[in-house]
Amino acid sequence: MLDSSRGYDLIGDVHGCALTLARLLEQLGYRQQAGVWRHPQRMALFVGDIIDRGPRIREALEIVRRMVEAGSALCLMGNHEFNALAWTTPALAGSTQQYVREHTPRHERMIRETLTQFEQHPQEWRDSLDWFYQLPLLLDAGRFRLVHACWDPELVQALRARHADARIDRHFVQQAGEHGSLEHRISERLLRGLDLRLPHGLTLTGHDGITRAFFRTRFWEADDEPQTYGDVVFQPDALPEGIAGHPLSSEQKSRLLLYGRSEPLLFVGHYWRAGTPTPIRPNLACLDYSAVKYGKLVAYRLDDEAQLDPRKFVWVDVERPERRP
Repeated sequence: MLDSSRGYDLIGDVHGCALTLARLLEQLGYRQQAGVWRHPQRMALFVGDIIDRGPRIREALEIVRRMVEAGSALCLMGNHEFNALAWTTPALAGSTQQYVREHTPRHERMIRETLTQFEQHPQEWRDSLDWFYQLPLLLDAGRFRLVHACWDPELVQALRARHADARIDRHFVQQAGEHGSLEHRISERLLRGLDLRLPHGLTLTGHDGITRAFFRTRFWEADDEPQTYGDVVFQPDALPEGIAGHPLSSEQKSRLLLYGRSEPLLFVGHYWRAGTPTPIRPNLACLDYSAVKYGKLVAYRLDDEAQLDPRKFVWVDVERPERRP
């Protein structure tokens, strides 16, 4: 349904950075008209994760939602929007937990800022949750694709077989709470990517303060014959030297995916990159540059190019509060 003659501005994870989002939109040539950010020729495409963590979550969500409803943007579902649905959706009858996403201290910590900022606006929060169901898990425009974390062709096809427009429903969320279900596999892979378990029962505590037994990997690396954990790690926290050199098992290699260099352009978020925004490959870019951690809120200005152009990344550096006037 996208207009192939139109230009698109693909925008990374916002995470409640509403003021920075407004600055980025202005830099991209969007202007507010009747309360909606619009561009005369272009459309914004958000890769998801509008909520959680940041200082102005309600405002960021309002900006994006108004743009989507006015036709000046499309927005994907990120894992944080999915988490919010799972946090508030009762688990299936007979489950050992009350909600699809268990109300553990770790999970509560991730959604705390969102719940706090909506605490005095319960109807607005309910409306937001309903609106999340309008957000597709992926977008395939033919010459380019968007997904929050990982393009898995098998699971993309499985999702489309059940939900042709890639928009899920309450039943999907409830089924995703059952480990091993197709819905669980789809939501985990497309919205969170491909993880590998650390060896020997080890755990690592990241810069975000969360301790994990897994690390995030490059889902596109299967054609480069990786041999060690260090060859496939893709996250802001480096693996310790001893772990980075740990060899991948045959089973782990078999789980790695392939996104070939001849595939359509693919844009993802999710992975908390740092440094100067640049393509990962000529047909692959991550747009998440840790805005909420005082990194960059990044966009890519897509026109009709067949390969990514490093000069077409646009970003706003997120300032620390003490540096603001």
